[in-house]
Amino acid sequence: QVQLVESGGGLVQAGGSLRLSCAASGMIFSIRTMAWYRQAPGKQRELVATITSGGSPNYVDSVKGRFAISRDNAKNTVYLQMNSLKPEDTALYYCNTGVGGVQYWGQGTQVTVSS
Repeated sequence: QVQLVESGGGLVQAGGSLRLSCAASGMIFSIRTMAWYRQAPGKQRELVATITSGGSPNYVDSVKGRFAISRDNAKNTVYLQMNSLKPEDTALYYCNTGVGGVQYWGQGTQVTVSS
């Protein structure tokens, strides 16, 4: 059974940093593309960043140069380093992957950026 467990969210002032973690289990982590999404109140869920099995990252334009996605296959964990945070980054952040045509989501971790 695939499980994704996020951690690392919190309250931070604008300009600050946070690092989110997502621990995966129940799958062969090293071969999966992993993703971070976020959803702000009243808005649709938005793809933030992805990282392929080979470690190639991609980002939504709004976070380029500020966020960095990485993975540690030995720990079955994907990270999202978030720097220069802005109030508009406030959202519930979710970890995501697809296995066998099924999309899996974690429970989310809240990030709140105060101005």
